[in-house]
Amino acid sequence: MIVVVMGVSGAGKSTVGEALAQRLGLRFLDADEFHPPRNVAKMAAAIALTDADREPWLERLNAELVARQEAGAVLACSALKEAYRTRLKRDVSDFRLVHLTGTIGFIRERMSTRKHDYMPAALLESQFATLEPPTDAIGIDACLGVSDAVERIASELLRKDPARTP
Repeated sequence: MIVVVMGVSGAGKSTVGEALAQRLGLRFLDADEFHPPRNVAKMAAAIALTDADREPWLERLNAELVARQEAGAVLACSALKEAYRTRLKRDVSDFRLVHLTGTIGFIRERMSTRKHDYMPAALLESQFATLEPPTDAIGIDACLGVSDAVERIASELLRKDPARTP
């Protein structure tokens, strides 16, 4: 199973994704670690990425997911547009999506208390403007504590596939 934990910056993707991977006994991948240096420099300068900027990144992420689909993995990735999610799941047979949601006020407050190497809070509005909420995801409120969020996600994954025991 490949699980992608998606949402805007500051929603808690990496924190929840890492805890979920541990809970499910799967490898955790953080999409931020796969950005080419050019993308990192743009974001650090508070310049929003274009679809063209994201294409090599999405290609690399998809290759990672395809290579890991037998063993399974949890990927924390913004995946804000449907086209990005479609690209991520190409040739992945068991793809699951978790969407961490929250208001812009809540996320902005959360971002003010953390330090990210290259994702300034100034880009938050562009993230919300770009977001195309998925219709096929497990929706989780970003206000939940990590353990509650992970248990809800694991329960949903089990409900959708009772043969698994996450």
